[in-house]
Amino acid sequence: MKTAKDYLEAANSSVTRVNAEEGIAIHKAGDTVFVDVRDSSDIESSGTIAGALRISRGFIEFAADPETQFHNKAMQKDAKIALVCGAGGQAALAGKTLQDMGYTSVVNVGGIGDWKDAGGPMES
Repeated sequence: MKTAKDYLEAANSSVTRVNAEEGIAIHKAGDTVFVDVRDSSDIESSGTIAGALRISRGFIEFAADPETQFHNKAMQKDAKIALVCGAGGQAALAGKTLQDMGYTSVVNVGGIGDWKDAGGPMES
């Protein structure tokens, strides 16, 4: 039987993690879809990455699947996707899910606190 630790280890070994400075450079290039996978109340209290989609971890499969009525058109399998959460764990898990769904370019930029501390662009 798998544990949460097993799932997280698998996600972290599969989804590339970039540090905040690398994430900021990716954001500046302007060719990547940023997705904040935290719950809306967390985003409301801290803000999020400027221009990021707000798709909670519990909804990512629906937003990423073009066969559902909830598909987010920005979520394309060949798009560059960068995920953020509170500390990096949920972003890694969401990234692994996207990879399993056929997404080919997914990175984890870690936690929003590191992003803010590095001076990354934010919005409320």
